[in-house]
Amino acid sequence: MFSFKEIASVTLTLFAIIDILGSIPIIIQIRQREGKIHSEKATLVAGVLMIAFLFLGQSILSLFGVDFQSFALAGAIIIFLIGMEMILGVELFKHNPLSATGSIVPLAFPLIVGAGTMTTLLSLRAAYQLPNVLAGVLVNLVFVYLVLKSSAWIERKLGKAGEDILRRVFGVILLAIAIKLFKSNF
Repeated sequence: MFSFKEIASVTLTLFAIIDILGSIPIIIQIRQREGKIHSEKATLVAGVLMIAFLFLGQSILSLFGVDFQSFALAGAIIIFLIGMEMILGVELFKHNPLSATGSIVPLAFPLIVGAGTMTTLLSLRAAYQLPNVLAGVLVNLVFVYLVLKSSAWIERKLGKAGEDILRRVFGVILLAIAIKLFKSNF
């Protein structure tokens, strides 16, 4: 039933797609804007979204008449706008300090669980045994939680200059990812 090889393959694939390390500048930005990252809430919501999409993804998209390309394009637009925020230092997604939803949107969705993650989950489900896919999801959620929980420590280690450089570099990378998603799905 459980295969270490399959679990490792699923874990590494999801790790590359989720790219929680590449999201560190955005995590720091959300933390600064809201005062704190709700690590448990963000991880729980991301986990629920991944597992729900693993089981219901195809049906949900079909129900709304949405194909994978349209879903990926919507994700590309959001990623593009977040990249622009990071590079230009502007706020496109207005923040209500009373709502404190940054740990959910844009952190849990679409950064951790975006179109790429959801599409990948459907592909992994077709290629591997379900228990191994679930184990890979859980391993990634543990890693996501650890990165989110240590965001204040990471911010202190980077310093203001390191954070600015990292934010702009990853902003450009996010723009490139958004353009690639757009090109491959248009």
